[in-house]
Amino acid sequence: MAIFRLSPAFKDYLWGGTRLRDDFKKQCDYEKIAESWELSCHKDGASVVADGEDKGLTLQQYIDKHGKGVLGSDCEKFENFPILIKLIDAKDNLSVQVHPDNEYAQRVEGEYGKTEMWYVVDCDEGAQLLYGFKKEISKDEFASRIADNTLLEVTQNVPVHKGDVFFIEAGTLHAIGKGILIAEIQQNSNTTYRIYDYGRVGKDGKPRELHVEKAKDVTKLAPAKQYPETPVEQKDGYTIKLMASCDYFTTYVMDIEKSAELDADEKSFNSVLILEGEGSIGDVPFKKGDSIFITAGSGKYTINGKCKAILTKV
Repeated sequence: MAIFRLSPAFKDYLWGGTRLRDDFKKQCDYEKIAESWELSCHKDGASVVADGEDKGLTLQQYIDKHGKGVLGSDCEKFENFPILIKLIDAKDNLSVQVHPDNEYAQRVEGEYGKTEMWYVVDCDEGAQLLYGFKKEISKDEFASRIADNTLLEVTQNVPVHKGDVFFIEAGTLHAIGKGILIAEIQQNSNTTYRIYDYGRVGKDGKPRELHVEKAKDVTKLAPAKQYPETPVEQKDGYTIKLMASCDYFTTYVMDIEKSAELDADEKSFNSVLILEGEGSIGDVPFKKGDSIFITAGSGKYTINGKCKAILTKV
């Protein structure tokens, strides 16, 4: 049995803000913190064991040291660590983008595709995000609207509120809007095809690269597929709600009054991301913004404290 906190990797993309530092007390030298990769074995940003005898190892190094059994039997089908969990602070609009599915991504990019899920941690009043199309369109219309900068006339804007959940299958056109703080659970991939970027330039003063031809290959030219709403379950001392379940992850949001007893069985590790409050899991204390990893086979464990958390398994 092992329970430990993880330290994230950070990204300072141009649309980021300062809420991850100000509200979540993330320690980082970047002026902007656009993303913190809270659970990651990705080569572009690995999370690091923050306490215990393996402190300082990347999560991948920890897995290599202790064996893939720490991930659980449901992870055996994956060649690489299957998921990536982020906090995302969108001070400004993200680019309009799409992610490929596994077949296309592995053939073209050499890594997984990306299906993902968003939980709106907080947002400004009136905040919106882009989620699929208003109606089905043809490939020819998609191409012509990209070319003449009228794509946003046919995309679907959705007002968002704290606690909203969006499931984004690979191939779904999407964009996080400004003023939104999101927890993202996704496949372990960093492949993004940018289609429209509001004419912005990067740090080098040049427009950021677009990936229009690849986007044409993979985008589903239709309204986004809605994930069915699930009920809130009342447990002893806490509530739990299934947000999404797919081949790559199953994720829940929990509101804990005093304590919650959970089980890290032999099938999967548990990831607990603390969105509000403080407390402890075993001997490991936590506060808002902490990411805790519980190895598969650890068995029953208890989250103590008043908090809101996201629980993720494979």
